[in-house]
Amino acid sequence: MKNDFSFCPNCGGKKIQNVNMRKWKCDDCGFTLYNNVAAAVGLVIESGEGKILLEKRAKEPRKGFLALPGGFVDPDESAEEACIRECREELGVEPLSLSYIAAFPNTYDYKDIQYKTCDIFFSATLPDGAKMRTQESEVLSLEECSVRNESELAELPLAFESARKTLSLWLKKKEWN
Repeated sequence: MKNDFSFCPNCGGKKIQNVNMRKWKCDDCGFTLYNNVAAAVGLVIESGEGKILLEKRAKEPRKGFLALPGGFVDPDESAEEACIRECREELGVEPLSLSYIAAFPNTYDYKDIQYKTCDIFFSATLPDGAKMRTQESEVLSLEECSVRNESELAELPLAFESARKTLSLWLKKKEWN
């Protein structure tokens, strides 16, 4: 992963350096750019006894792998607002309710840049009989996957480790375990 600049974005000087992946500092002008963590959300949507709704990713990173519906939190948006927006965008339906599950750090490698994220997960309830329309640029297909135990979870080709950790925690709260 690159995560480096050849020139300072402030003065154009060449004395910009990456300091422990936490910030970039320019010795020419004193400019500092912090490498802050991005917030993202994911939704655990039950679609039946022990089954959850997963998306097959339509783009990189991890194109073709399974992911929970969700995405990055926009500026001036709460995590809950991002869940509602992402569900509406990706599935064409607005959730009736959200309930916090957990948050985990994640690494999102995209076009030779490594982004560190804090992924915030919620369970979501959709309206009965909701007709889903996937966002083609984000979702290749929807899959209902059985996740009733750790063995079934281990078999899923999940795109992100934070989703696996969340589903493992979610499993521990279910009565069929």
